[in-house]
Amino acid sequence: MLTSVERLLFIRAVPIFKELRDDFLVRLASVMNELSFPTNHTIFTEGKEGRSLYIVVSGRVRVHLENRDLANLEQGACFGEMSLFDAEPRSASVTTLESCECLMLTQIQLYDAIDETPEIAINIIRLLSRRIRELNHKLNAREISISSDSSRMPELR
Repeated sequence: MLTSVERLLFIRAVPIFKELRDDFLVRLASVMNELSFPTNHTIFTEGKEGRSLYIVVSGRVRVHLENRDLANLEQGACFGEMSLFDAEPRSASVTTLESCECLMLTQIQLYDAIDETPEIAINIIRLLSRRIRELNHKLNAREISISSDSSRMPELR
């Protein structure tokens, strides 16, 4: 368990909470639930409904579609944010790689926070944009790799 001061210091360093006022962060930190998960525990599953965002306090998680890894996330990383905004089922599963401590922010808590401090929404949009750009970069690199591999394949006669 984190003390109130540790929780404040931790969330102050999380990218989506940077540049926000300390008085706001103190209130936000006090409403977030702290959860512990053992190794190889599925925090949520692709296709299931979700209304919460998680922040890794300690440990590591993998974001995946069945057996295909999309990302490994460590301390300070957020996941689950998409379902807070679009009311769609989870787009991927998240499973712990080792025992983890996470903070959880529910949709209602986040919407209340956005009402009070709209900058948090801008920070989440930046996070989502960065993730889309990284995914686009990976897809482009993969397409280039596939097309260069196919150009080296011998002709079939």
